[in-house]
Amino acid sequence: MDTTTLVIIAAVIVIVAIIAFAYVQRRSKDLRDKFGPEYGRTVEESGGRLKAESELRQREKRVEALDIRPLAPEDRTKFIERWRGVQAQFVDDPGAAIAAADKLLGEVMVARGYPMSDFDQRAADLSVDHPEVVEHYRAAHEIAQRHERGQAGTEDLRQAMVHCKALFEDLVGLPGGRDRQAPTQEDRHARH
Repeated sequence: MDTTTLVIIAAVIVIVAIIAFAYVQRRSKDLRDKFGPEYGRTVEESGGRLKAESELRQREKRVEALDIRPLAPEDRTKFIERWRGVQAQFVDDPGAAIAAADKLLGEVMVARGYPMSDFDQRAADLSVDHPEVVEHYRAAHEIAQRHERGQAGTEDLRQAMVHCKALFEDLVGLPGGRDRQAPTQEDRHARH
């Protein structure tokens, strides 16, 4: 092999490496942009960027296979009315209101097509289409667990209600949320 051929081969290898590096960097940026704070939390929990990105891509694939759908208008109205009742209940019985809020959030998730598996799986599923508010869900859940152990006061429960409200508004598409419902399966396929 002559020198020119070796230089061409080396140049091709360098170009392929640059393209591969750019692709990986772009994919990482896309995941950071999509998942926001959830990206950083997942990196921290998994112990590294590569593991976290693999986890986030698996979440995307799992949720893509689900039949996530917008709420029917009558269901949306029914859930909003029930939410008002939960908020009113908070004044007289904050602990019961948090339990009712959690139950209502579960019902909204089921109506939207999210499976009701364990809490961590629900949070992971929600993080795909609701990354801005999934941390609210985690925080409310943690406060509710502390309340069950007698370790959360009224101010903690108020914070839990604020967290629940943020998720509720996002799931039903109220103006306090992102004012839209998460993409449906058809929307996701149209993007690819």
